Amino acid sequence: MTKAGRRDWLALAVLVLPVLLISVDMTVLGFALPYLSEDLGPSGAEQLWIVDIYSFVLAGLLVLMGTLGDRIGRRKLLLAGAAAFGAASVLAAFASSPGMLIAARALLGVGGATLMPSTLSLIRSIFADPAQRRLAIAVWGSGFSGGMALGPVIGGWLLEHFWWGSVFLINVPVMLVLLVAGPFLLPEARDPSPGRFDPLSALLSLAAILPIVYGIKRFAEYGAEPLAALSALAGIALGVVFVRRQRALPDPMLDLSLFRDRAFSASVLTNMLGVFALVGLLFLVPQYLQLVLGMRPMTAALWLLPTTAAGVAGSFAAARLSRRFPVPWLIGGGLLVAAVGFAVLVTIGVDSGLAMLVTGMALVGFGVPLSETLTNDLIITAAPPERAGAASAISETGFELGGALGTAVLGSVATAVYRAGVPAEAGEAARETLGGAVATAAQLPPEQSAALLASAKEAFVQGVQVSAVVGAALLAYTGVQALVLLRRGRERVEDGGETLSDGSPAAPRR
Repeated sequence: MTKAGRRDWLALAVLVLPVLLISVDMTVLGFALPYLSEDLGPSGAEQLWIVDIYSFVLAGLLVLMGTLGDRIGRRKLLLAGAAAFGAASVLAAFASSPGMLIAARALLGVGGATLMPSTLSLIRSIFADPAQRRLAIAVWGSGFSGGMALGPVIGGWLLEHFWWGSVFLINVPVMLVLLVAGPFLLPEARDPSPGRFDPLSALLSLAAILPIVYGIKRFAEYGAEPLAALSALAGIALGVVFVRRQRALPDPMLDLSLFRDRAFSASVLTNMLGVFALVGLLFLVPQYLQLVLGMRPMTAALWLLPTTAAGVAGSFAAARLSRRFPVPWLIGGGLLVAAVGFAVLVTIGVDSGLAMLVTGMALVGFGVPLSETLTNDLIITAAPPERAGAASAISETGFELGGALGTAVLGSVATAVYRAGVPAEAGEAARETLGGAVATAAQLPPEQSAALLASAKEAFVQGVQVSAVVGAALLAYTGVQALVLLRRGRERVEDGGETLSDGSPAAPRR
């Protein structure tokens, strides 16, 4: 390997650090919440904001930060975001009130919004060779999978040995490494002719995304209610205004012509639906392991490690298999494998099913990352190099929306089935969640307690099974749709003698 080649892979190692950290932060807070709630004493509303404000700000700012990176330089934005993320982590760790912690979590969202699109777009700048770029994206995606699995393990260990603020302080040394190594290893990349910046477009992008995400999360927590619907509709209306303004501007903040590329638009949609199914499943499975099978949190986290290993294997398999097989077939095939995994989960039960759960989760964990490694590559290569930041931001926004929708929709399906299976005389708390049923059962005589727990666990398992059916159908549809759309895109560009949707040159039609 040449000196330049080693430098590129060292740069990738630096870019994976913030990705790993962001995904750890997504899962570690749930473990720290009981401890910080006891210490800070937040109200119910404040506790929800502590959890949700990070994802709200992150999702709302992704498009703006992606386009900002194209203008001022992606390395510059990445390093500024790393400094902000590190400072906000210190603020969160030593927060002395719920309001202070909410503000710190909001600043973490700002930092995260600069880190995510910058890392993916810089991979486009560093790795020009398609095979090396796909391998780099596989490593980048493995950082997400690894971080989400390590979050509960790291969080559990830290909380056993230190105070709750330690789950935020682990961010600081990682950000320091990025700040020290980044200027030496990462190249600067920007749009040489970005045009005028439109502040109103920036405000509209934020005003459109935030109400939509809030409405989805509100629906997940409280079901179909007026505020959730009004919030989502307001966001959609502002999104329409944003789109019309971009079409009218000579220098739009977001280049909507990207969506005319079939490879780009189909890949964004495929990414979003794949994450929809995966995140919705990850919302339900830990509850099954802990509340139905009776595992401790750390034990449950360890049983999810095979899913992580499968995700890493799927990402690297994508890079290797794409050298021999057409990319559209691999994307569709990966999602169909994940659909089989969801179908396997239909067989789990109250007293058994751990082996089937691990098998099904491994199939899902393998198939979704396999497809997303390739769709992420299509997204950043479909856009011109000067627009790589904006393209990456669109991909990450779809990821955030897909995750929020997955929790809301599959969680609501499981909740509806659960409520229907728990008798009304059990009380509203017991019918709301399985955790509520466990708490209610602890206050009842032994026979009534056993009966309530039996019915509640059976109802929860039925909810997971119905959600698994929905997830299997959705992923099967998404896989077939991706295969059809991306193959049509390939045929279209072959007719024109242009670049194929998988990044390879198409021979002119004879």
